[in-house]
Amino acid sequence: MKALRHPALQIGMAAILGILFGLVAGEWAANLKFIGDIFIRLIQMSIVPLVVSSVIVATGSMSGTGTGRIAARTFGWILGFSAVSAVVAFVLASLIRPGAGMTYTGELDPTLQESADEASGWQDTLLNFVSTNVVEAMASAAMIPIIVFSLLFGIAMRIVIDNTGNDIVLRFLDQLQQIVLTMIRLVMYIAPIGVFCLLAAITGDVGFAVVTTTLQYLGTTLLGVLIMLSVMVTVATLRTGLNPLKLPGKLAEQTLIAITTTSSAVTFPTVLRTAVERVGISQRVANFTLSVGLTMGSCGAVLNYMIVIMFLAQAGGVELSFGQIVLGMGLTILLNMGTITVPGGFPVVAMFLAASLDLPVAAIGLLIAVDWFTGIMRTFLNVNGDTFVAMLVANASDEIDRDVYNGTKRVIAQEIDADEFEEKFAKADQAD
Repeated sequence: MKALRHPALQIGMAAILGILFGLVAGEWAANLKFIGDIFIRLIQMSIVPLVVSSVIVATGSMSGTGTGRIAARTFGWILGFSAVSAVVAFVLASLIRPGAGMTYTGELDPTLQESADEASGWQDTLLNFVSTNVVEAMASAAMIPIIVFSLLFGIAMRIVIDNTGNDIVLRFLDQLQQIVLTMIRLVMYIAPIGVFCLLAAITGDVGFAVVTTTLQYLGTTLLGVLIMLSVMVTVATLRTGLNPLKLPGKLAEQTLIAITTTSSAVTFPTVLRTAVERVGISQRVANFTLSVGLTMGSCGAVLNYMIVIMFLAQAGGVELSFGQIVLGMGLTILLNMGTITVPGGFPVVAMFLAASLDLPVAAIGLLIAVDWFTGIMRTFLNVNGDTFVAMLVANASDEIDRDVYNGTKRVIAQEIDADEFEEKFAKADQAD
């Protein structure tokens, strides 16, 4: 019975019951929609203070940056694979159109619909990144101007802290962030009820298409993961010249832990040990590249969140402009590169993306219901993607021991200090 207390299982059961209830009750199930809307709004109201505090704290806490060729290569490969993930997700979602089958016929949320169908020139798009009134931007949930303000505020605060040594504002905002996260955790206690009501209402409206749409969404994500894995294996093979047929056996242990725990943090010690002892990556490169990849190398998350953007647009019948598509790709990459840290898990990130691109939120309940499955896929690609990046970085400086990779030599990896990685572990699990 202890398993029944797991949030993911409770949400999954609520989703199934909600779909069944919606199929039976039909249009009457729409009477439950307001309860689901309350759940969505409880998350929405936390987005602005969470983004403001998170971005300012992340930026203001930067007291130094990695230097040297290893850092440049690490960031370059992470950014490159993230960009490819975003493009692959866009192409797949455009071809498969997972959200089109359940087209949501209701009106967009009044706070989001102002510019949903507007396509302005690139100059106006860039101009709108900067608000003349940040309070007004916060009131209307205009996320991009809020992020720009928060980044500038965080940089300025870091300068003041370096000059004066006074970090009282940073500590206050860090505490504010923790409070808002606690609010979200409280809201998530009612997630099963909210998901039940949302899916009952949607199913009553569109019928069995909800089930086929869910399978299309999961299938699109899985296909994207397999394509990205193929890309990474191909690139690593071409650059290193190592035998790719040995990779499945070497990565099996970390893959098993990743898909059973859906946690990059839990998997990290195994990833580090595998990189050194089985792949032959030097301890120096493994320590730096894998620790950076723990929070920044989230190709699986980039892939999934770009598919989420396309899903919500298709479900709401919103035609995204070229500028919005590029902006969506940029946001998914920045979210997972650490520049914009939005903790709180999938519901918060999905709501953030919807608010940033003026997309309807009605279908988010469906995505929350199956997030345990997409979490497995995200973590699988996040974890193994970090290993491929480490291989490429190590190869460039000739720091892969090919005898270790081929199994003719043994080395022992250094033990890690778990306390040192505590903050990175938390951020990694948010990406998963």
